[in-house]
Amino acid sequence: MTALSVRTDRLRTDRTPFVLATVVRAERPTSARTGDRALVLPDGTLEGFVGGTCAASTVRTQALRLLESGESTLLRITPEPEEQNAEGMLSVTNPCLSGGTLDIFLEAVIPPTLIQVFGDGPVARALVDVGAATGYDVRPAESPATPITPDAAAVVIASHGRDEDDVLNAALRAEVPYIGLIASPRRGAAVIERIEGGRRVRTPAGLDIGARTAPEIALSVIAEIVSVRPRPVARPATPTVGQAGSAGQAGAAGQAGPAPVVAAQRAIDPVCGMEIVVTTATAQLEHAGRVWSFCGPGCVHAFIDDPDRHTP
Repeated sequence: MTALSVRTDRLRTDRTPFVLATVVRAERPTSARTGDRALVLPDGTLEGFVGGTCAASTVRTQALRLLESGESTLLRITPEPEEQNAEGMLSVTNPCLSGGTLDIFLEAVIPPTLIQVFGDGPVARALVDVGAATGYDVRPAESPATPITPDAAAVVIASHGRDEDDVLNAALRAEVPYIGLIASPRRGAAVIERIEGGRRVRTPAGLDIGARTAPEIALSVIAEIVSVRPRPVARPATPTVGQAGSAGQAGAAGQAGPAPVVAAQRAIDPVCGMEIVVTTATAQLEHAGRVWSFCGPGCVHAFIDDPDRHTP
């Protein structure tokens, strides 16, 4: 197993969203080769190799857009604009390239929605089975002392009246988006009344589908979680300066939707006009009271040679 494969396994285990970039075609002259791979993390960090500085900058920028939308796409990086763009491909003109063309598949890997289920009865066990079958990451917790996972999208209490208050209070403090209590209407109403902020608790949990058996109740709860989850806006990696084309989409059942908002700062290279993501590795220069960011050393040198040409 390669170091990059080990790293991706760790990211999946830690529920960290990332984009896997794989070079699927390299037209010389390029420094990348078919099969080269890299990871792009939500903070803009790029691990691995998919080309030189300019190619890596383009991959980083487009990958962060995909993390926001939860989509995947085939990215083409070319030194010259193409007359016609292939369907389902995002084509980016990068004049910094050495003359070749790169086709890179960008796969957004978003952790599946996490549901914590408290209890060990038939409904709790059915929730684990039904949730897993629909693509969710369902984690059972028999002990009420089990911590609420920070990125839990739903907490369902199916403990038949045992230790409900402690778990409900913990879920409310954690501001979990969906909190469901498996209980009769009468008992559920009583629990809500004695819990501060209890009006946020859905009880009886689940959509009214006439459920009777434990699997049917579990199905109604999963259906309700699906019905109230945030709906990500489907949008391609919108072309900016020097870009054209359309992005493909790759959604998966049970996905949490877009990754957390990326905090990375973006800037426009004043020489080539390309949008870049500013990281600790980004080349920067101060001129005329402003800090300028660049996609690579070539643009830095061009700016130094004639800064007035590249500034307003």
